[in-house]
Amino acid sequence: MLSIVILKAGFLRRWSGLLSAALLAACAQMPTTGELTEAESRLTPPAVAVTTETDTEDTTIAATSLAKAKTEAPVAAAAGPKDIWDRIRRGYALPEMDNELVRLWEQRYTAKPEYFVQMVERSSHYLFHIMEEVERRKIPAEIALLPMIESAFNPQAYSRAHASGLWQFIPSTGKLYGLRQNWWYDGRRDVIAATGAALDYLEKLYGEFNDWELALASYNWGEGAVGRAVERNRARGLPANYESLTMPAETRNYIPKLIAVKNIIAEPEKFGIRLSPVPNEPYFEVVRVEQHMDVKVAAALAGMTVEEFRFLNPAHNKRVINADTAETIVLPRDRVSQFREALKNYDEPLLTWQAHTIRRGETPDKIAKRYGTSVARLKEVNNLNSLRYFVPGRALLVPAQAGQAPHLPDLPAAPVSIARAYSAAQRQNRPAQTRTAKGKPAQAVATRSKGKAPASAKTPPKKTTQTAKKAVSKPAKPTRVAEAPR
Repeated sequence: MLSIVILKAGFLRRWSGLLSAALLAACAQMPTTGELTEAESRLTPPAVAVTTETDTEDTTIAATSLAKAKTEAPVAAAAGPKDIWDRIRRGYALPEMDNELVRLWEQRYTAKPEYFVQMVERSSHYLFHIMEEVERRKIPAEIALLPMIESAFNPQAYSRAHASGLWQFIPSTGKLYGLRQNWWYDGRRDVIAATGAALDYLEKLYGEFNDWELALASYNWGEGAVGRAVERNRARGLPANYESLTMPAETRNYIPKLIAVKNIIAEPEKFGIRLSPVPNEPYFEVVRVEQHMDVKVAAALAGMTVEEFRFLNPAHNKRVINADTAETIVLPRDRVSQFREALKNYDEPLLTWQAHTIRRGETPDKIAKRYGTSVARLKEVNNLNSLRYFVPGRALLVPAQAGQAPHLPDLPAAPVSIARAYSAAQRQNRPAQTRTAKGKPAQAVATRSKGKAPASAKTPPKKTTQTAKKAVSKPAKPTRVAEAPR
């Protein structure tokens, strides 16, 4: 069995400098309503929280704190705010920011109130657990709102640079912080594991810069890039705070987005937004499973639709919960007893799928015939839109055979091209090249300035500057929900 376990993974040394500066910048932009899956659009989440019961292996950077989160006794909501929003407001601790970018993002988020409300409703599943972790670590409560900027609280969000999950980890950084990834399971989309890893990383960044704004900028841009920008300013005798650094447009907008969300949550009526109350109590509970089973079966046993089940359990990549890979699932607290009782009395096969690795000489027709299915069904189940993906070495999900033990090997995750991921991150996070009146790039002017602070360090004028408009009006492409064929 495999729980939300953390395995040691070596970071790619050859790419470490580049990945720090570029790949960590793969956060998701604000999607439109049309980018949400049909299943997510139907969901109207209630309140959020978590109780954990799993074991962990203390083998990486993230292991200590994540293990503590998983093995502590269930935490009951302490006496205090009855509403999670009030709890978050009371924990605000980031410095105030009042500039044109903050106001522009306030306008953007509130221009589509239905989108903002939908994002808030999705967050209600998870916020109690995230706030428990945030408060345990004594860090600003605004950090609990960061997934609104990263992924719009879409647990299956996937970016061009292969960042995934609520907290948008790329594969290599996810492994560095203990998030296991294989063919069956992706810890980056495991809400409990990824939350622990993200907060570990943010605490590490804060320890490096002793400044939450620079820590957050580093989460987006990479600590190497931020560190170099700080050193450049210090070498010129310039301020080295967030607003004084020269940085990509995405990073320049990153904290203003978070502050805009913070302000809307603080005073929703002011912005014409109605926040539904979210009880300050756990919404979900972690349940140990010791048998392989279909996702469809697990959902039925809990009295949930497959879409509802997957929304809470997005880390399971396939139609199978492989108990050797991930030994826990997450269920609403009011469904746990039903699931356990139904499982105890279930007398039909729990598992109807297994893995098959294509061998040389095997054709799609031959494979389909062997497992009593059709080529069309194999393509559908494996999310393949072309027969050209049926190549030797590729793993397929195929029907399990009656009377035979299912074949569920520990298969590696689909490989990600580092060069492709790096290029995507570079395109997504390229510094803005706004032009000055003399036709020179604004970034170059800031670099060559002698003793003068860059424009970003000055108090913004009351009217929106052309630079600010350009930075906000052309954000990176939004998050894709569906992954490429595996």
